[in-house]
Amino acid sequence: KERHSFCITSLFFSSLFYLVVIALEEKIIVSKLGDNATLSCIYQGRELHLKNLRVYWQIADDQEECSVVHALISGQDNESQQCIHFKNRTQLFWDRLENGDFSLLLLNVSQSDERTYRCVVLQKTEYTRVIHQAEVVLSLAASYSQPILSGPIKNSDSAGEEVTFSCRSGNGYPKPNVYWINKTDNSHLPPSELKITSHTDGTYSVFSTLKVKATSDMQIECSIENKILQENLSANYTQQKQSNCSNTECHKNPGKNGQGAQAAGIVSIVVLIGLLTVLTCWLRRRRSSKLASYTGNE
Repeated sequence: KERHSFCITSLFFSSLFYLVVIALEEKIIVSKLGDNATLSCIYQGRELHLKNLRVYWQIADDQEECSVVHALISGQDNESQQCIHFKNRTQLFWDRLENGDFSLLLLNVSQSDERTYRCVVLQKTEYTRVIHQAEVVLSLAASYSQPILSGPIKNSDSAGEEVTFSCRSGNGYPKPNVYWINKTDNSHLPPSELKITSHTDGTYSVFSTLKVKATSDMQIECSIENKILQENLSANYTQQKQSNCSNTECHKNPGKNGQGAQAAGIVSIVVLIGLLTVLTCWLRRRRSSKLASYTGNE
């Protein structure tokens, strides 16, 4: 009885010790949606015999109805208690097990896999005891597309008027941070609208608008930040100075200006043809005069 009590006490303190290690060595793994993720669990100890080991990968949240992600018992995979969600999606690295590497490969990760996982390794000698524990936090992410920024027509005379910019990006995860920046002084501008839409594959699209008073030298930037991937994608708008036009008709009636240029080209061609005709007639007359003079001398 005393020995049994001593074993329970040893197991308790052993588990307590490893829980402290977990708190200090918790690992965060970042994976992209649809990729495979390796959850690390490495025991730095003496040589192991698989027949004496039980390895459990489980979801750390005890409130889950099913928490078993993968189980290895006496050197064999055991799927009897594995959660349906993980069926045919988990693998151990068999060539590394005897060296203490109990890392788990999780295939085709999805949004629902974003959890904290616990690896528990038990060894059976005189009694079963926990020899190693580790926790891994799996964070998922997906890169957003290059943002598309739309604004007022460049070169338009809109200074002083309220203008609207729009910025859109998609296929990213998790929800992004969206920033509007006035690049002339690097000040942040509050968006007029921010809409984030979720898709069936777990990714998000974002659409935002900004309304500001137009200036002659506007420089606006839209920035999409993905904190998990530490990515920051941006698009820029720069208002160009107006071209040298006598009036605003050069902006408002580009078709009319094109017709004017075409008419000027036609007039130039007509004038050139006229000059060529005059020159031809003059050459002919001069030639005729020379022939008449030569005949008279004969």
